[in-house]
Amino acid sequence: MEEKSSFRLVFGDAPIVKVIDFFLDNREFDYSLTDIAKNSDIGWSTLHLFWKEIVNLGIVVKTRKIGNAELYKLNIANPIVKKLTEIDSAISKRLMQQEMAKQGINKQRLKVVA
Repeated sequence: MEEKSSFRLVFGDAPIVKVIDFFLDNREFDYSLTDIAKNSDIGWSTLHLFWKEIVNLGIVVKTRKIGNAELYKLNIANPIVKKLTEIDSAISKRLMQQEMAKQGINKQRLKVVA
C-alpha cells in the first residue's frame, strides 16, 4: 500500500492534488505529460482534463521540447505556487509535531541527543 504525502493526507487523492503534490516533491526537474501522469498515478486522459488550467494559472511552465514531448516544471516564481509550498511545509511540520508528541518525543530530548 502506498504511503501518502502529508499534502495528500490533508487535500485528498483527487487527480489534480496528486499532480500538484508530485510537482511540489519534484520541483527541481522538468517532466513530460506522460511522466507526470505516470508519477502522479493518474491516467494520461485524466491529466488532460485539467492540464490547460494548471498551465493557464502559471502553476507549471513549459521548459523545453524533446522530440514531440513538451516538458514542464513547477513555476516556483508563481504566487500560487509559493503559497502551495508554504502550505505543504506547514502541513508537514504540523504532522511531524503531532507524531513526535504521540511518541513522547520533545524538542529538549532531541537537543540532548544531537
